[in-house]
Amino acid sequence: MRRCVVTRARLAPGQMIRFVVAPGLRLVPDLDARLPGRGIWLSARRDVLETARTRGAFARAARCQVIIPSDLAGVIEAGLLRRVTETLGLARRAGQTVCGYAKVRERIEAKSAGLVVQASDGSPDECVRLLSGARSLPVVKPLAAAELGKVFSRERIVHAALRAGALADRLQQDSERLAGLVGMTELRAPGISGDRVEQADR
Repeated sequence: MRRCVVTRARLAPGQMIRFVVAPGLRLVPDLDARLPGRGIWLSARRDVLETARTRGAFARAARCQVIIPSDLAGVIEAGLLRRVTETLGLARRAGQTVCGYAKVRERIEAKSAGLVVQASDGSPDECVRLLSGARSLPVVKPLAAAELGKVFSRERIVHAALRAGALADRLQQDSERLAGLVGMTELRAPGISGDRVEQADR
């Protein structure tokens, strides 16, 4: 469990974003939670990131001034999208995933699906029908149909399913973190360019 420097809530690392201060005092998001250095943990929520960005939480936690990249929000979003795509690709190559409504429905009926992926622009009603009899099965929607299709070398894909396991767990965590931060590129203030320097309270 880790404590969010903004909300003070204690959460599992998979529900949070870790940051470290790199050489040159530059703030870096550590999505794998493996970089050396003292970690600064935030709940994976848009409002929490905004509060940390505007109220000096990063500098207070680091106990020094830090340079916040002007594209920090975009870097986090792009990193999570990359992790989602890579995990889906790994699952496909490992034979742990199927795509298409019929194949996903077969896996659900056979109780061999651990996670369902639906395109973010897919039909909610169709998802309800797909999950008939298995409403407790987790569903994530990190990619649009065209983006999901690229993973499976198709024009577009609306539904996929992964077997339960480490890859499904990682995909679910990253998708939920991304969902909590969706739209956060709007946090970048219009008309301001360059990096922002945040000074620690002394």
